[in-house]
Amino acid sequence: MDEVGKPDDTVSARVSKRAEAIRPFVVMDVVARAKELVASGHDVVRLEIGDPDLPTPALVMRAAEDAMEHGDTGYTQSAGLPSLREAISRHFAVAYEVRVDPADIVVTQGTSPAMLLVFGALLDPGDEVIVSDPCYPAYPNYVNFLGGVPVASRVRAEEGFRFRPEEVRAAITPRTRAIMINSPCNPTGTVLPADDLSELARIAEEHGLWIVSDEIYHGLDFSGRSRSILEFTDRAFVLNGFSKAYAMTGWRLGYLIAPRLFVRSCEKIQQNFFLCANHFVQAAGTVALAEAQSEVARMRRTYDERRRYLVPAVRGIGLSVVSEPTGAFYVFADATAWGSDSLELSRRILEEALVSLAPGVDFGPGGEGFLRISYATSLERLAEGVARLGAWASEHA
Repeated sequence: MDEVGKPDDTVSARVSKRAEAIRPFVVMDVVARAKELVASGHDVVRLEIGDPDLPTPALVMRAAEDAMEHGDTGYTQSAGLPSLREAISRHFAVAYEVRVDPADIVVTQGTSPAMLLVFGALLDPGDEVIVSDPCYPAYPNYVNFLGGVPVASRVRAEEGFRFRPEEVRAAITPRTRAIMINSPCNPTGTVLPADDLSELARIAEEHGLWIVSDEIYHGLDFSGRSRSILEFTDRAFVLNGFSKAYAMTGWRLGYLIAPRLFVRSCEKIQQNFFLCANHFVQAAGTVALAEAQSEVARMRRTYDERRRYLVPAVRGIGLSVVSEPTGAFYVFADATAWGSDSLELSRRILEEALVSLAPGVDFGPGGEGFLRISYATSLERLAEGVARLGAWASEHA
């Protein structure tokens, strides 16, 4: 105290070390700058984020309206509405021929809170989680924030961004608790084949580990039906939700399927941090699972059309796509022909060409030199973006 009753600024004006250490999600900074440019009157082609331009299915909208009119605007059970958990269980039986007990499901406000539940229940300080490099940046950030240690296993474009089993095994230590997977994958669009999922499940079982499988892009697989890790092992947590396949990003609705040992711990974290997901949104999610599969199929065909346009288009302007994406709605393009610093490259392209892209380094050291291009926007805007990128590269790259 420098005066009686007055706190010393050097002590009180301090951010926690935990908050200081967390890495920014750079693509959200790109989003903010793109929106600033739009607000100042510029026409920016937005290809940086996975926010579908397609509308939420009308029947889902009506279900939410009906629920609100019925008065479903209060709290629900922290684990989620029984009707929604039962619908999720039925969905897994139909889509994957896997039995999931509704009691093993916790409904969340998107898959991001579900990650807090998983790693909060799974990790003690110093425990390790194997993640791919590149990967969705929230994975290592959550692990770090909760005192764990993310251990990167490099995945390579020339190998389809697939894990090397021998490198996964080499990364395992006595502190390893889990292997994190994401298929279809953000940022690469990779879909892991059944043999890979089986092998990763075998590694986990051999070493007494858990698989944490982010399946949020299921339903957006262009190579066949999506495969859940629960088809291969029960030593698994599954994260999924409604944001991507159902075009419901702003609704914030997800869920976690957890081994019974961890369910109560996950529920307690949910009770304290989030209480529950919105009641009327859960009602809409129940209808989405039961009645909107034809809409999901229609949206998948639209994304596939965009994918088949975009991959050859970006190759035509000098970017390299060694491994073609077969899921999600991203092209992870090698841009080293234009520059090796992906953050600076994306900044220049935004300011000079008015096209916003995600820098590959945001997804880990293995993503440096890449740019992630989202095709969650119309063919017309994709074509405009490609034209601007081609013109910019001709002048600057």
